[in-house]
Amino acid sequence: MVKNKNLSIPNSQRSLRLPAPAKLNLFLNILNRRSDGFHNLQTIFHLLDTGDFITLHFREDKKVMLNFKNNEIKPSDNLVVRAAKMLQTIAGVSSGCEISLQKNIPIGAGLGGGSSNAATTLIGLNLLWNCKLDTNQLAKVGKTLGADVPVFVRGYSASAEGIGDMLNPISLPDIWYLIIVPSLHISTRRIFSHPELTRNSPPIKMSALNISQVTAGVLCKNDCQGVVETLHTEVKEVMEWLKTFGTPRLTGTGSGVFCSFQLRVSAERVQQKVPSEWRSFVAKGVNRSILYEQLENMI
Repeated sequence: MVKNKNLSIPNSQRSLRLPAPAKLNLFLNILNRRSDGFHNLQTIFHLLDTGDFITLHFREDKKVMLNFKNNEIKPSDNLVVRAAKMLQTIAGVSSGCEISLQKNIPIGAGLGGGSSNAATTLIGLNLLWNCKLDTNQLAKVGKTLGADVPVFVRGYSASAEGIGDMLNPISLPDIWYLIIVPSLHISTRRIFSHPELTRNSPPIKMSALNISQVTAGVLCKNDCQGVVETLHTEVKEVMEWLKTFGTPRLTGTGSGVFCSFQLRVSAERVQQKVPSEWRSFVAKGVNRSILYEQLENMI
């Protein structure tokens, strides 16, 4: 089991600027739909060395303020605001915060941006407000905000079962990814509620997985892909385009599509050929969250 160091910051510190890493689902196997509406699934989360940045400023009053404009989401509905207010309530905090969000992770791309933002907010405010909750407690809070939040709270790449919250640390080889994101936003809720979604895949024995085959794309099935490509033909276009260079995969419910490469330069060469109407970036898969790497270097 990966353990995080006991983290703390000086009582006089009044602000933190922290990364919120992106993730990829290397495959996604949907087993069944539960009575609560969620789905039992199997996946591998690979954290990336890139993501958003969140700046947290301490406030003496109890206000939680967000400096980020998103016309699609009201500030009060943003996951970072909900995370902050939930932590306030659970920890009995009388202080507040001002949150600034630098978005680099495309929204609605299956890269975990909202969940990662919530996790970084919980971890950062736990320090800034001196709540002294441990990782297990923070992960429990995070699960109420979204099924993907716990993996970012725990801070390691992992195999996952249940609704994605039953995590086991996994050591993945060094690998580079080219991620392509067409200019569209995909609703996770819409995909998982679609009547044509595959919900009866046989379970995989996770402990017997060949990790090299998973990262190389030999095991690359994503049960959301058929529905996503039917509803959003541009995703299918990206998949077809990437087939020239490797095995393309859909992350989460999309719209992000990725391909793995042994070398950074190989990924960058292909990126230079990506059509201009698609957003793309190259990132390295990491086993340890860049958030915890930064926090532990601060001690």
